[in-house]
Amino acid sequence: MNVFHDAATHVECESIHQWKKTGKPVVGYTCSYTPAEIFHAVDILPVRLRGIETEGMEIGDTYFGPFICSFPKCILQLAGKGKFSFLDGAIITPGCDGMRRLDECWRKAGEDFKGIVPDYFYYFDVPHKAENHGMAWYLDEIRALIKSIEDHFHVNVTDEKLTAAIREFNKGRRLLGEIETLRSQDNVVVSGTDVFAATVAGTVMPREEYTRLLEDWLAELKTRTQALNTGESRVMLVGSISDEIDLFKLIEDTDKAIIVGENLCFGIRYEGNEIREDGDPIEALAQHYLGSSVCPRMYGKYKERLAMLKEKIHQSRAEGVIMQNIRFCDLHGAENALFERDLEAMGIPCLRVEREYGPHIDAGRMKLRINAFLERMDAARRQL
Repeated sequence: MNVFHDAATHVECESIHQWKKTGKPVVGYTCSYTPAEIFHAVDILPVRLRGIETEGMEIGDTYFGPFICSFPKCILQLAGKGKFSFLDGAIITPGCDGMRRLDECWRKAGEDFKGIVPDYFYYFDVPHKAENHGMAWYLDEIRALIKSIEDHFHVNVTDEKLTAAIREFNKGRRLLGEIETLRSQDNVVVSGTDVFAATVAGTVMPREEYTRLLEDWLAELKTRTQALNTGESRVMLVGSISDEIDLFKLIEDTDKAIIVGENLCFGIRYEGNEIREDGDPIEALAQHYLGSSVCPRMYGKYKERLAMLKEKIHQSRAEGVIMQNIRFCDLHGAENALFERDLEAMGIPCLRVEREYGPHIDAGRMKLRINAFLERMDAARRQL
């Protein structure tokens, strides 16, 4: 777990540092719609960009303004401070309007802070629907991305290399699926904080190293017999983008809850949903990354997202759901209100909180509300 926690809590973790020493390129990306397998196929390390380790917001506030999600502002803050100097490239994706603006704000900041914009800086567009024209559009975007990578880094992305990369990533997906099965048991032997750290690590570490360590950790988990959830409520964490294991610690350090599942952009959202390894690999990537999306940015899919969340609650046997969204996140803020309405009607206790990301995280208020919610759950359980 030391390697996973290092990867989850540092912008430039030791694994990235060692990769850079080999002279191989590192490309950062901002959203889960970017197929990381493409970079792995040609020996480029794909690293999902995060806003952790931010200590201020003066740069983010200057270019974004105050009334916007603090996640892209933290990424821009780190870029302006030179924290992404290890990047050989960056890909910006419009996961939401705030992330779309990161493209123009980063470029504009680069006029004032020389050297903060990588030589390879690419805007990867994503449609809001997966059907018909939307899928055709996304396939064209993937092919254009591949062409730009080949031209800039002087590599050749073949179908054979893509298929091999898909197979390697699928190994990790299967291992994460087994970990989810362990969490669904009566006696939970692993904390939600550790599982989330391991999952986030997979977005920044070289894939072969990650798969090997994940396999070793799963083998160790299967030998554990001491339950961690004695007398604690089983909770699921859902909502807007979060890569902070401190949020998981905040919940589990109450000693009243253990997180047995999450539905977060950085979490185990697609476990068991492997990418097809036969046929056209580009079409397989498109079907996975766009066709299987459960993000609220996708139009007309609320019923499917609610059904998926209900299934995850059932599988993990969660007794309550904590819904969080970063302030000014309209997508998850609105969706969480709908989830709360529908899940509470089914008898599933829910807590909906709005928070800040990064240096302005309001831990005291969050802890107070979480404690009150867990006491509510405990009182309801005693009445049964």
